[in-house]
Order: sequence, then structure tokens, then C-alpha cells
Amino acid sequence: MGIFSGKAKSSSSSISGNKSKVRIVVAGDCGTGKSSLIATAASEKFAQHVPPVLTPTRLFADFYPDRIPFTVNDTPSSSENQNALTHELETADAVVLTYSCDQPHTLDRLSTFWLPELRRLQVKVPVVVVGCKLDAVDDTTVRQEQLLSLVQEFEEIETCTECSARNLFQVSKVFYYANVAVLFPTSPLFDKKKQTLKPKFERALKRIFILCDHDRDNTLSDTEFNDLQIKCFNVPLPPSEVVDIKRVVQEKYPEGVNERGLTLRGFLILSELLLQKGSHELWTVLRKFGYDNDIKLRDDLLHVSFKRAPDQSVELTNEAVKFLKEIFCSFDHDSSTLLLGWGLTSCRA
Repeated sequence: MGIFSGKAKSSSSSISGNKSKVRIVVAGDCGTGKSSLIATAASEKFAQHVPPVLTPTRLFADFYPDRIPFTVNDTPSSSENQNALTHELETADAVVLTYSCDQPHTLDRLSTFWLPELRRLQVKVPVVVVGCKLDAVDDTTVRQEQLLSLVQEFEEIETCTECSARNLFQVSKVFYYANVAVLFPTSPLFDKKKQTLKPKFERALKRIFILCDHDRDNTLSDTEFNDLQIKCFNVPLPPSEVVDIKRVVQEKYPEGVNERGLTLRGFLILSELLLQKGSHELWTVLRKFGYDNDIKLRDDLLHVSFKRAPDQSVELTNEAVKFLKEIFCSFDHDSSTLLLGWGLTSCRA
């Protein structure tokens, strides 16, 4: 689908929720390849010998979303360093949990120790599960089934992947996924178990739909839909892509599209489809419409202050009054309430 496929030209802070830096912590059992993973990502070559625990490592921000600078922190695996491990986990923006592809018990340990431990410590950040030493095994079927079960049980897992530091395979992708998980997390938006939108996110989408439905006909026309795309990404969609988007929505939910355009339900279905595909552009849309990382409207939008002299008064412009009347009428379905102060006796008038 081509929806929201353009690159936003707004500042990084508007896209990343004012995040100025990202701190990724790598944890897992001893011997799973944590340090080799970090060292290879930093040097872009495999090192035969690495220290047991690396010092904090700065990776090249140019290769990652929005060029937000970030560091990767290695962790000790031994029990005598539990306090240091706990501190690292509690101050992380995202956690990369490693297992070794050639040691099945290290994958088991994610569900029996590491993920429950994060919950015990109340570390509520995105988790990326990474299998290291992929070059040491052939078959992936058994692990894929186990990982699927893991994702269904632990909603905090944003994604799973496997890599090989020795072969330089997928190493940079690991930290790309971790960075995306911080800047564009899925869990606040989507219930993976139920495969449905989270209520708070759905309410935000309904507000965005209403604001974009300029003619108040309860649908987004092709023009209105493209206006949304341009507002968020400064890039219009070709007419053929808009047609394709409506076709995909209609195949999923026939009532999602009518002769006028995309219905509210269709708009919500489209958002579900995007999240199922792992798209993170919906965060760009949310932030463009004033939402913070908790999917709440920012304070600067809700509490606008301006200076005025003691002898000055403030009143709405005619355009503002007209807009508020239209919003009121769109919700007053039975026209039962009067707005006499604004010269409106009925929304049918």
C-alpha cells in the first residue's frame, strides 16, 4: 500500500516526539553474542576477540530514523553484577534481548527469566528479541514457532530477528529495529493478541478523521485523503495509489469505502492493516496532529496563552464561530439543542 509513503520534511522533534537521544541496552545469557553484536555494528567488521562487557558504544546516527543520536550499552551476565544489570535495564529506552541460535536453552530463558524479570523491574520499554550466531545453524522452523508464541505472550516485544556477526548479516538491522521501537512503538497503538487498535489510539484516529472531513459528509474523499497525506508528509499520493488503498480496504471490509470515499470504519481498518505490516508512519500522523508519546494532546495545544492589555477583551472571530457551529451540528444528530447566543436555533436551519 502506498499510504503515508512519503518522507516527512518536518523537524525531527515533531516526528520523534521530542526525543533528543536514545539509549539501547543489550541483555541476555552469557555466551549469546551480546558484545560481538555491538562491536560488529560499531566497526562494521567481525572481531575475533571482544571484552566480556563493552563500554557504552555510540553508533552512527545517519543510518537510523531521524538521525537521533543513540548509544548501545552492553550488560554483564553474571549474578554478582546484578545491581549493574538492573541499573542498565531501568534506564533503557529500549532493550535488546539476545539468545544464541545454536543454544536452544537460551531462547527458553527469554520466557522463563528475562522477560518476566523486565516486568518485575517494571521496565516498560520496547523489547527487540535477537537471535545471534545464525551462521551456526541451518533450520529455523522450530525457533520461528517458539518466537511466535513468545510475541503473543509478551506484548512488549516489538519485533524479533536473527543475525550473524561473523557474516555481517542483519547486524545493523537489529539496532534499526530497536531505534524504531523507541521512536515509533507499536504497543501503545495496537493490541497484538486481539489484533485490534488500542482504545486511546482509536479515539485519536476518530478526531483526525473528523478534522480531515472538511465537507462533514462522514467520508474522506480522494482530495481530503490526499490533503491528509500532504499535511503529514508534504508528498501527495498518485491517484492510482489512492485507488489501490481503497480497494485493499474494501476487500477487508466492504463498508469501509462508499461512492464518496473512505468511511470512518475504513480509515480505522486501514490503520490496522498498516500496523499489522509493521508500518510506523502512523506516529508521524499522530504527532502532526498534536499528540505526544502517550497519545495525549500536547499541553501547548490545549493551553494557549497570549498577552493582552487590561483594557482589551478577547472574542472569537466569525470564522471561529462558524467552525464551532459546524462541529457542534455534526454531533447534534437530532438538532435538539439551541445555541441562541450564537444565533443558532437549530442545526437544520
